[in-house]
Amino acid sequence: MTDAFDYFIVFAEMRTGSNFLEANLNAIDGVTCHGEAFNPHFIGYPNKTDILGVTREMRENSPEQLIETIKKYSDGFGGFRYFHDHDPRVLDIALNDPRCAKIILTRNPLESYVSWKIAQETGQWKLTNVKRRRDAKATFNPAEFEMHVEALQAFQVTLLNRMQAEGQTAFYVAYEDLQNLDVMNGLARFLGVGGRLEGLDDSLKPQNPVALEDKVANPDELDAGLARLDRFNLARTPNFEPRRGPVVPSYIAAKDAPLLYMPIRSGPEAVVQNWLAALDGAPLDALQTGFNQKSLRNWKRDHAGHRTFTVLRHPALRLHDAFCRKILTTGPGSFNKIRNTLRRFHKLPIPGQEPNDNWDLAAHREAFIAFAQFIKMNLSGQTSIRVDAHWCSQSQAIANMAEFALPDMVLREDQLSEMLPILALSAGCETAPAPDLDPHAPMFFTLSDIYDAEVESAVQDAYQRDYLMFGFESWG
Repeated sequence: MTDAFDYFIVFAEMRTGSNFLEANLNAIDGVTCHGEAFNPHFIGYPNKTDILGVTREMRENSPEQLIETIKKYSDGFGGFRYFHDHDPRVLDIALNDPRCAKIILTRNPLESYVSWKIAQETGQWKLTNVKRRRDAKATFNPAEFEMHVEALQAFQVTLLNRMQAEGQTAFYVAYEDLQNLDVMNGLARFLGVGGRLEGLDDSLKPQNPVALEDKVANPDELDAGLARLDRFNLARTPNFEPRRGPVVPSYIAAKDAPLLYMPIRSGPEAVVQNWLAALDGAPLDALQTGFNQKSLRNWKRDHAGHRTFTVLRHPALRLHDAFCRKILTTGPGSFNKIRNTLRRFHKLPIPGQEPNDNWDLAAHREAFIAFAQFIKMNLSGQTSIRVDAHWCSQSQAIANMAEFALPDMVLREDQLSEMLPILALSAGCETAPAPDLDPHAPMFFTLSDIYDAEVESAVQDAYQRDYLMFGFESWG
């Protein structure tokens, strides 16, 4: 129990992320969620026979007995998940009780419907190991979907009206909020418990992390059934990438000119830094670095008329740069632990040591395609390896920047010759040299050496969001 509540109830539905929410609730010190305590077909979980000594038979005779047991004997603050088709007696008990904390988890009903249909096809209701993932497509049934939506909406309206009538409120969590650590810790504060999460549970993986149109076997019927109205924001590309803050210490300012570069890793960083130094006729070590948010605010105050900018690179070129510099190499700055995990667990065809003269074009191409396929899973939250800044999506990188300040200009690498001088002039610089775009010597092979339709397809699969948001075309 807490000062405000005696127990909690999570109102959710199938395929809304309730297992993931429960896993994170149970990871909070002082909180215990007992699963689907009032599912008519089992108690708590399919393989359990009781909750804290209360059996199904006892629960059927008295749902109040199980609620009282959860209140009194849970390890810490106790609660359970409740779906609209669970024991209806419990709904009245919980909604009439102001000492019951209400958590309402919601998800786009079309996404939950399609996910439910896929789970029916595969028999896979949870995913803890991406290597065991089963693929299938849902067959959209317009009449069935309409009934699905009506049932969900009716239940949500019931919850809303009953709580309004009782003068109560709930903690609302959208499916997309489940990946937000701040929201999960805000939920702990709402419940009144002292525990906080340092990170989100990573045992459960998103099962179908692709655009909705790719999950349905009959998209034409889907369009017709919805009368071609995007009422549920269906066209968006799902985003499971973690937020990492604005990474202000990585920002770089010119020595004198009021220009600040907000780099996206594995982009043309060296080209831009050299240009910033040349702008003031200064050496590279004269550039201003190591900002924190306070010192960056001071820099902005001291440089009236300043311009901040970042640079986009084509996803294929950027991913190839990250692959060569962070994965294939084994020297300073490379990711040797990640490299070893990619070799041993994910079976990427890369050598145990840095490639030598035996590393040929075919091997490089095969390994890069395999790396792009891994990145697709990584960005979808299906691996235990971190989403590193060197290969996170560029749309997410800019979203991270926006937590402190958006760049004034988002430039593109293939337009730097024209755009950087314009940027300098707009900031009041007297001179505006063109950047030196001479490419650095390739570490192994260039992207041009291995590029073809299969390479492009692998990269597009990994970075659908960037291609959509920034209008990238095929690189070749």
